[in-house]
Amino acid sequence: MKTASNPITPAGLAALKARYDHLLGKERPEIVEIVSWAAGNGDRSENGDYLYGRKRMREIDRELAHLAKRMKAAKVIVPSDQPDQSRVWFGALVTIADEDDQERELMLVGDDEQDPSANRIGWSAPIARALRGAAIGDLRTVRLPAGEKEWEVIAISYPG
Repeated sequence: MKTASNPITPAGLAALKARYDHLLGKERPEIVEIVSWAAGNGDRSENGDYLYGRKRMREIDRELAHLAKRMKAAKVIVPSDQPDQSRVWFGALVTIADEDDQERELMLVGDDEQDPSANRIGWSAPIARALRGAAIGDLRTVRLPAGEKEWEVIAISYPG
């Protein structure tokens, strides 16, 4: 997969767009108003509202630029449209088991929508890279900071 490409689910792209719209339509105008008001209060060098507002506006502008770049590079992939659903590809819901038969269910999603606490693993994460192309019964070794760990693919599905 090219590095310029940003695979993402339709829900992930909608979340990026919602965040962008919120920043641009709500947060930034509120900060602009505070900065304008604070600027009218005189000495800007000791004006906390002005200094904080300018700092926050720069943060918002940086995040807006980042979101715009990610959305422009986004390649929307509908998981249920994957042609080969017998193997692990983008959008797969995968059940894996380790050597101790401890099962874990993961969904491979775009890096912008990953949430490890919800078992949503980014496409470029080590475990996702190891699982790519695997079929049920395949063993895959993942290099983790604590060492190597082997997982067996137990089930694969593609939610609609």
